[in-house]
Amino acid sequence: MVVKSATKKRLMELGISEEYSHKLATDRNMTQIKQLSPEDLSRALGVSKESETFHKIKAIVAEQGNRRRAAKKSKKITIRSKAIDDYDRPEITMRFNPLNHEIVPHQELLGGANISDEEQFDLEKDELSPWGLLETDSETGEPRLAKELLPKILITDPVVQAIKETCEKADIAELAANPEHSPLPAGWIADRVLKVIRKSPTAGVTVAYRLIVEGS
Repeated sequence: MVVKSATKKRLMELGISEEYSHKLATDRNMTQIKQLSPEDLSRALGVSKESETFHKIKAIVAEQGNRRRAAKKSKKITIRSKAIDDYDRPEITMRFNPLNHEIVPHQELLGGANISDEEQFDLEKDELSPWGLLETDSETGEPRLAKELLPKILITDPVVQAIKETCEKADIAELAANPEHSPLPAGWIADRVLKVIRKSPTAGVTVAYRLIVEGS
């Protein structure tokens, strides 16, 4: 009869006395011990099934079996809905940018996202000067741009939303790097001018402007 020392040591580490660990480890490894029926376990220990010692050791052995099954189950590979979304359907988490489509012309805001009203006015005034949109406000007497005469594009347009999200992502990163940075206010992109650049093998390059509005 051979006592498996590694098994005996493991049983003692689990809280079973040396005497009973010795008996269980005689000609048995841990796998064989876990497979013992209550009757076989009782005979191996030399104690009654009604004794406190039997129930204590039986509980320790049973617990090892449960842990093994739990560990085995945790390693099972399953396909989750989230995994499908992340890998098989990347469009779920990666929104399509319409500006990357070959038939969509290049479009950009006039000026950076986070510019002052004065900077925005001067930039748009210079860019739109060929269209004669500069006029005098009848109430304030101050110069103003009649941007309402430009073709409109809704703020909900996919192109506008793509530009808006790109600008806001960059603004958030800048705020994280500089706590004193003034973040973009809500609705900041409304009343901004969008520059549309179209290229054609026959017409060359044409430029158009559209006013971003919140509603028609």
